[in-house]
Amino acid sequence: MNKRDTFYITTPIYYVNDVPHIGHAYTTVAADVLARYWRLRGRDVFFLTGLDEHGQKVQQAAAKAGIDPQAHCDRLAPQFTNLWQRLNISNDAFIRTTDKQHQAVVQRYLQQLYDKQLIYKADYTGWYCTYDERFWTEKDVADGLCPDCKRSIERLSEHNYFFKMGQYQERLIDHIRTHEDFIRPVSRRNEVLGFLQTQKLGDLSISRPKSRLSWGIELPFDKDYVTYVWFDALVNYVSALEYKSGLERFWPANAHLVGKDILTTHAVYWSTMLMALERPLPHSIFAHGWWTVDGEKMSKSRGNVVDPNAMIDQFGADAFRYFLLREVPFGQDGDFSEQALARRVNSDLANGIGNLLSRTLTMIERNCSGSIPTVPTDYLDSEAARAKYPLLVHVKESLRTLEDCLDESYESLAFNNLLLHITSRVSEVDTFIDKHEPWKLAKDPDKRDELEIVLYTAAECLRILGLYVYPVMPSTAKNLAEQLGISLDFNSPLLRQKITWGSLPGGTKIRKGNALFPRIAVAEAATNILTGHEAKLSKPQGAKPVSETPASPQPAPVTPSPAAAPSPAPATAAPAAAQPAQIGIDDFMKIQLKAAKVLSAERVPKSEKLLKLQVSLGSEQRQIVAGIGKKYEPETLIGKTIVIVANLKPAKLMGIESQGMVLAAGDSEVRGLATFIEDVEPGTKVK
Repeated sequence: MNKRDTFYITTPIYYVNDVPHIGHAYTTVAADVLARYWRLRGRDVFFLTGLDEHGQKVQQAAAKAGIDPQAHCDRLAPQFTNLWQRLNISNDAFIRTTDKQHQAVVQRYLQQLYDKQLIYKADYTGWYCTYDERFWTEKDVADGLCPDCKRSIERLSEHNYFFKMGQYQERLIDHIRTHEDFIRPVSRRNEVLGFLQTQKLGDLSISRPKSRLSWGIELPFDKDYVTYVWFDALVNYVSALEYKSGLERFWPANAHLVGKDILTTHAVYWSTMLMALERPLPHSIFAHGWWTVDGEKMSKSRGNVVDPNAMIDQFGADAFRYFLLREVPFGQDGDFSEQALARRVNSDLANGIGNLLSRTLTMIERNCSGSIPTVPTDYLDSEAARAKYPLLVHVKESLRTLEDCLDESYESLAFNNLLLHITSRVSEVDTFIDKHEPWKLAKDPDKRDELEIVLYTAAECLRILGLYVYPVMPSTAKNLAEQLGISLDFNSPLLRQKITWGSLPGGTKIRKGNALFPRIAVAEAATNILTGHEAKLSKPQGAKPVSETPASPQPAPVTPSPAAAPSPAPATAAPAAAQPAQIGIDDFMKIQLKAAKVLSAERVPKSEKLLKLQVSLGSEQRQIVAGIGKKYEPETLIGKTIVIVANLKPAKLMGIESQGMVLAAGDSEVRGLATFIEDVEPGTKVK
């Protein structure tokens, strides 16, 4: 089987004791979008998610509740399956580590490793974190706290079984070096390589004595022990294929999507386990960032854990899905606020594709008796026609180029950039309508043909855009098609072939419905989107708009953050002859300047100066916040190659992470950006 014909995507299996939050939704929605797109492109997709149901925390919680651990898991599992249904997650399988078939596969693999003498028994003394169910070495621990979760740990001495993980260290380093896409994004790849190249990889304890923990998969070669929860959990990626689909057909996985906090267990534990089992490694492990809330880390103690169910109730599943993948580049940290979500819905969706559909159908309803106009299929074939409708030619070509870049965007998991391209095409269609002014054409009988061509073009663009937005917003795409009066089977490979312009049948009766995305009013009324937080959104109707929180003081035009800049001097005049402090060449050489191409730009809400830029450095994409908004409109920067400081420590401006600094000329105000005369490849060093 050619791997280009199949696509295997996984999420982590989530710990059953956790309440589903925005992080769980983020990973699962991203995986779902990939699965839906590659199905449209004609690939045989297998999308796996599920639950990790073993371990000490589950055993303790069940004991506290006075019920059997299995009954405890059965009671909690629906909180995930129900949420995935509400979010329109199209997983092909939902694995639970308590599945009998999964347990049998784990035991078979353990026995294979034991028979190959890759598992041995030894005494061990170390610091143990019950919450993370993990041992730590002496050098890792400070003040008796777990380095990861900062909870109290205890010192344990016990006999355990160990997997000879350390002997695969050099082989794993070589694999990472020779497979650039194995760990993504690049920054995470560098982290794992740095860890492996500077520390000796020890062997992995893969058992727990039943005297301490009985809730787990029993070792096949020693009935007094159960399997370490991570060894059990990681095997799910292949066990599910063995008993649910077909291991040889889908393995190795195209992509494991994980949060950055569990990258090491996947990149190191799982990879060495696969090497020992003589299985190919996955093509890619992609570690995405974390979500903060209004600039603060999410935690139960802070009471700011975002509840996806409440957000679906307030905004709808599609709007939430869109926000998660549009707000920040996948792989970087993001900051959630209800205001940001409301602004994104209003600007991108209500004012964007929602408004385009509404105005197009309204004009068809008024001027064409509610039916899609019938136009000649060759209405753009002649030079005269192309000269008469240059914007139509541009819009058509723009949609074609979007189709060409889809595969690349999905391959690189550039969801943010992809959605930006789609919304820009929506704006182009709006511009096309505005330039041709169909409301004026309708008043002139001699302009009837032109009117029908304009309205047909707008409707045909909507049909095509509906196909493009389907992976991210499936309900919206179906609703859009229904309002256009067409029937599309989104379960079929609609994008296997190139999209044919003009496939929307003339004479089709439209079925105009409610707005795709009603505007959301910002008001003082409280909602329950954030547990324990008072929100500032009202229901779409009847709300009294209020001003938002005043903006924080703005930094200097190209200063990445107050923390990265010197403390402000007293408000006294500097001596006229003051000279800047001199630095040596060694200090200057520490600064890494690179060429960066601007992929997208938008204003930071509540700020006149700040723009949020997505830039390409060739091998990676970054987000930079720059104080150049008074000098430049965002759209004028797209496509420009600028100079940035690439090795500046990330910092936050108004809650938005900035991963570098733009160079610009000016004193109190920006006069111009540092750019290039010749074409320079993104990522090129500036000397």
